[in-house]
Amino acid sequence: MKVIGKYREGKGAVLLLCLMIILIAAPLWAQDSEELAKKLSNPIASLISVPFQNNWDFGIGSEDAKRYTLNVQPVIPFSIGTNWNLITRTILPFISAQSPVMGGEDSSGLGDILQSFFFSPKAPTSGGWIWGVGPVILYPSGTDRLSADKWGAGPTAVFLRQESGWTYGLLANHVWTFAERDEVKPDVNATFIQPFLSYTTKTYTTFGINTESSYNWEGEKWTVPFNITVAQLLKIGGMPIQFTVGARYYADKPDGGPDWGLRFQVTFLFPK
Repeated sequence: MKVIGKYREGKGAVLLLCLMIILIAAPLWAQDSEELAKKLSNPIASLISVPFQNNWDFGIGSEDAKRYTLNVQPVIPFSIGTNWNLITRTILPFISAQSPVMGGEDSSGLGDILQSFFFSPKAPTSGGWIWGVGPVILYPSGTDRLSADKWGAGPTAVFLRQESGWTYGLLANHVWTFAERDEVKPDVNATFIQPFLSYTTKTYTTFGINTESSYNWEGEKWTVPFNITVAQLLKIGGMPIQFTVGARYYADKPDGGPDWGLRFQVTFLFPK
């Protein structure tokens, strides 16, 4: 009953967040497709977007188990005065995972929510760099086997540059436990590093490569997946939508970690 209650709370939070997005996003205004494609490569662009990122990972544990993760990742910018924006980036994971060992139980439900707050200047620096810094918060919202059962927080930052169709930069954060609900589970002490590089063509096709590397300081283990993606921006019924497909290879991982994975993402855009 406790798991069901937490899952229902998670669903309620998602519905409330979606309602807030709709209220903020309406009405929609037309915006140049080239500028939209450029903003989509910028993690802290002043653009409301709602990506639904589907991930499949394979080869987990002794049973070569599979794991499916749907990350709902709304990005909502807020103007702060004349020169600054506050960009919120939220990751709500819904997970369905096979047991990685024989005789184990499969797991499904809501994972822990991660929310970042970037304070970013509205204009790039004189050298053309775009940047943002702020806090990141980990909410212990997941069902029992899918949650760290710890409140976490730390700093986050992103730096990038865009020129001649190219976008390159780095996003990073670090999360420490500051309050716990389960003393048995290990504390959260993890660093996330994501260097990224992409190129957008005149037809709004974006080719990208990145790593979503993380280091667990408690277990002293790296997880390093290399992602290669292709994305296409389209307009369907007058609404801009980006479709992304990709594959990844785990160059490093803890014992029993996945070998490779696939990604399919649909991003709904709400330009001003």
